[in-house]
Amino acid sequence: MSNIHKLINQLAAQENELASTHFLAPCVRGGKVRTRIAGMVHTFTHSPRNFEGWGLFQPINQKTATLVAEPSLPQIAEYLQNLQPLRLRLVHKLQRQTWLAYPVNEADMQQRFGRVQPVTVHLTTEGGRFEPIIARTDGAAWWFDEVDRRADPLITEQLKTQFQQITPSAALHFSGMTPEMRTVYDLAGQQTTEFSALQQQRRDEMRLRQALQMGGGELQGFRERSDSWLVEWTTTDGIRHTSAISKTDLTVISAGICLSGEDEKFDLQSLVGVVEKRDDF
Repeated sequence: MSNIHKLINQLAAQENELASTHFLAPCVRGGKVRTRIAGMVHTFTHSPRNFEGWGLFQPINQKTATLVAEPSLPQIAEYLQNLQPLRLRLVHKLQRQTWLAYPVNEADMQQRFGRVQPVTVHLTTEGGRFEPIIARTDGAAWWFDEVDRRADPLITEQLKTQFQQITPSAALHFSGMTPEMRTVYDLAGQQTTEFSALQQQRRDEMRLRQALQMGGGELQGFRERSDSWLVEWTTTDGIRHTSAISKTDLTVISAGICLSGEDEKFDLQSLVGVVEKRDDF
């Protein structure tokens, strides 16, 4: 019976200690905060629920902790020093202060954490796409520490410039580029709808242009339909034509001239020769 009373007294003491404790923790909106008290990890729902940032919290019961103050920068720095750091490069903003990032050095991440993968970095208050940063992990989440000011800023500018110009990943080359940078560039393109759409448009344009050039024609422009392109092109003598071309295999849906119902027997490349012969008569 004495053991039961002892356990009850210990639990009561822990509850009293918990109620009188203020703890520092990072917090994302709608998430939870954690702290270790007397060797035990406690997880709380925080109040207010819309708070996001670094906070000093006080438990009000076993399940909820309320924000009582915002910590100083030295307090945050001291907290972060207890977590494992990793150099990352920012890829894409997911929401508010949360970013997708990728390791600057894949081998370093593999050796230290046993895996290589993009990570989600919370409370990112500085930096933008392609910026190198230092983030730290508590084993469950990654938290922004600082922009990596030791890194070469010209690398970031090169990546930003190439991205703005919609440079295809395969054509991405500049001094100091690494495989990890190409991966970051690819991930940024996948995460950005406008970039992906423009890259697809560039690929479509190249496909049409090459097919016409092989036949002796020249692409002037094209408009997209659901399953075809309306292609404007010229023959070697400069005569302009408009043809409907299948996206699947570049076969002709409508040549734009009379082919006696045999349009689909031709593709864009062979169509050039057919039209030029017809124009000769």
